[in-house]
Amino acid sequence: MLMDYTYAIDLDDFVDDSTDCKTGECRVAVLPILFQISQIISESEDLPRSLAIILKVMQQRMRIGRGTVSLYDRESGKIFVHESFGGRDDQQALGASGPGRGITAKVVDSGKAIIVPELRDSPTKPNRTQLQADGSDLAVSFFCVPILRGRKVLGTISAERVYANRRLLKQDVELIATIASMIAPAVELYLLENIDKVRLENENRRLHDALKSRFKPTNIIGTSKPMQEVYDLIHKVAMTKATVLILGESGVGKELVASAIHYNGATAEGPFIKFNCAALPESLGESELFGHEKGAFTGAIAQRKGRFEMADGGTIFLDEVGELSLAMQAKLLRVLQEKTFERVGGGRSVRVDVRIIAATNRNLPEMVEKGTFREDLFYRLNVFPITLPPLRDRGSDVILLVDHFIARHAAEGGREAKRVSTPALTMLMAYHWPGNVRELENVIERSVILSEDGVIHGYNLPPSLQTATETGTSFGCGLEAKLQAVEYEMIVEALKTHGGNATEAAKELGLTRRILGLRMEKYALNYKTYRKR
Repeated sequence: MLMDYTYAIDLDDFVDDSTDCKTGECRVAVLPILFQISQIISESEDLPRSLAIILKVMQQRMRIGRGTVSLYDRESGKIFVHESFGGRDDQQALGASGPGRGITAKVVDSGKAIIVPELRDSPTKPNRTQLQADGSDLAVSFFCVPILRGRKVLGTISAERVYANRRLLKQDVELIATIASMIAPAVELYLLENIDKVRLENENRRLHDALKSRFKPTNIIGTSKPMQEVYDLIHKVAMTKATVLILGESGVGKELVASAIHYNGATAEGPFIKFNCAALPESLGESELFGHEKGAFTGAIAQRKGRFEMADGGTIFLDEVGELSLAMQAKLLRVLQEKTFERVGGGRSVRVDVRIIAATNRNLPEMVEKGTFREDLFYRLNVFPITLPPLRDRGSDVILLVDHFIARHAAEGGREAKRVSTPALTMLMAYHWPGNVRELENVIERSVILSEDGVIHGYNLPPSLQTATETGTSFGCGLEAKLQAVEYEMIVEALKTHGGNATEAAKELGLTRRILGLRMEKYALNYKTYRKR
């Protein structure tokens, strides 16, 4: 029969001859061992060391024939044998064959001990290859107790042996239950360090790899390959405190990259202070960067903190660092080396913990050769360089940026602009953008203002984009050129709408098929280009 720890029968009714120490099975002898186990657990919570003693006690002092310590992985639902004796190494303990199966699984599910006085009477016969062919093993008793930490089941301890006295069986169950409660903290720590920690590390690694492959700062628009390479560099350097030098043409978005590094990095909770090195003359620039003491110069009526002090615990972004004078470069070099400086008019050194991100559109190595930029400062700044690609090298990013700027400026200006016509988009894609993203935004803002029908047409774009080189036509800047630009765009839109069907396009435009053909020939348009695939 199968019983839980409440016992379906009263074990106190059995005689207690075998519990006497004269029989050689006195349980008083294990008390020093229990004390030794408790000392080991309290000192180090070393589970392998504790289990070695426990299994030795079960085998030698309690004369257990087979003993098993099984652990339970709550996340996967698996029960696995951790330590055992008395059976073959390649076999699992009784019932530890999977979640929901066997006696061990029932103990894990219920959190209560189960006792089988004789396996032959159990309705759940063990499915083990180690049973004797004559069934003699079925005369043994089996019990399994949970390892509990609060109400959480961490595993089980099970044992088998022949008992002539049921009172001794009850005492052994209580003794093993006591041992199980003693080792529960060590088992919990072991599972945390060897099962849960490994799982969490693997999951963290998986998420990290997924994030790495998809990382994209929220403040930057673009999915082109050159920008993906930039995102990868931002991702790698953000969590460090290394000095970053951002290089690229004017208008490529260097400040956005600096912001992405700060807000995705270790100093994200600290301040993000920006300073344009070309905005102020040297006399005021030093005060702006390092602050000044009261009375340091005319007008210094109070002590003032500089940008470096304001950025303490965060990041300072030095834009246009190539514009600094040699004297200011020397002062900046000291901050990079020692993270200390003096305020203007002061003699006390101020120490700051600040990350430095610098940016320039100048060719610093060339400036170093000419002697207009300090070589030692260049190497201090050039720890982790990031070069931003110009807009002309970013391909389809132009389309994404156009859509973004249309939505922004249409909302800000209360306009109805929703899209760009195909000819206008062709012009935008063909243009070389010397002013990069900044120029593109200005162009779109102007075009949104000029748009009257919710669509940005080619004739809404600046004349600089409406050249023969950019559009493939001979449009100029006069009245005739404007009329041709409108005609060209209307023809392209009609062909696009009707999937390259010139007859239908001609009907929409109010032209004959022949006249439309002549106009298409004039602008080198081919109806096949607009056929729907």
